[in-house]
Amino acid sequence: MGRAKEIKVKVINSSIANEFIKQHHYSGKVVNNSILHFGCFLDNKLGGVMSYGNPIDKRNILNFVETTNKGMNAKWNEMLELNRMGFSSLLPKNSESRCISISIKLIKKNAPQIKWILSFADGTQCGDGTIYRASGFYLTAINKNSTIYKLPSGETIAKHGTSKKNFTGAEKLKGYQLRYIYLIDKKSKLNVENLPYSTIKEKGAGMYLGNTRQ
Repeated sequence: MGRAKEIKVKVINSSIANEFIKQHHYSGKVVNNSILHFGCFLDNKLGGVMSYGNPIDKRNILNFVETTNKGMNAKWNEMLELNRMGFSSLLPKNSESRCISISIKLIKKNAPQIKWILSFADGTQCGDGTIYRASGFYLTAINKNSTIYKLPSGETIAKHGTSKKNFTGAEKLKGYQLRYIYLIDKKSKLNVENLPYSTIKEKGAGMYLGNTRQ
């Protein structure tokens, strides 16, 4: 693991996190509903950021996991989405999985009501979730992309029901979206399918650093 053991992870404010994400996330964009940001430091220099928040369609996601709490109100505060990660070359190789692990431990310690984490891998532009698999996430869905489009201007954007963008002439990107879930509370259970990681290759959904895996 080398110098990855020396990385320090701590909560940082949104302005610092968002500026870093704009520079180091492949999309160049932040998620406005992020509420918790972790900075990853090596030699007191910021080399990575992880942002957590509520999913856009949270109400439809809550039942993906069965926890000991019952009722919508109790479930509402039980999960977060890891919605942005950005890392610079300052951090050594394979630092991401260590940073995710530390951030989850900090969430468990300081926000024990959080039972599980959701995240998505973008198999149209970035990768198929190697980091999540290395971090012990369950692979729970592989879906052909239906929301990410490239506009005639060259801008890439996610199309949601609340989007006010003009999608005339937009091209839907080829590839897949892969959904991952991490159970912080080991008493909780998945209510969705737990797919073998090998399903990625079987479906031709593999991607690494923006390149399709053969």
